[in-house]
Amino acid sequence: MVKKQGSTNDVKKEIKSKKFVIGTNSVLKNLKLKKLEKIYIASNCSDKAKKDIEKYSKIMNVPLVFLKQPNDELGIVCKKQYSVSMLGILKE
Repeated sequence: MVKKQGSTNDVKKEIKSKKFVIGTNSVLKNLKLKKLEKIYIASNCSDKAKKDIEKYSKIMNVPLVFLKQPNDELGIVCKKQYSVSMLGILKE
């Protein structure tokens, strides 16, 4: 599992070219099914959700990208009218 800092520009590029899932439950479900290639996490995501995702991403060897932006800004980047704490990029 690789942990790194990311930016919203990286997220914009990913969501333009690939399919993605939004939300902790959807990301966790797809992670367990080995359908994700990368996970973006907002800066103010809950600690419980972070721990769960870190645990499973380590097992499944999926890189995590921690963003400096809070979940409301990530929602704007994803063109949603609500906050997005977690975003998973699906494999092709």
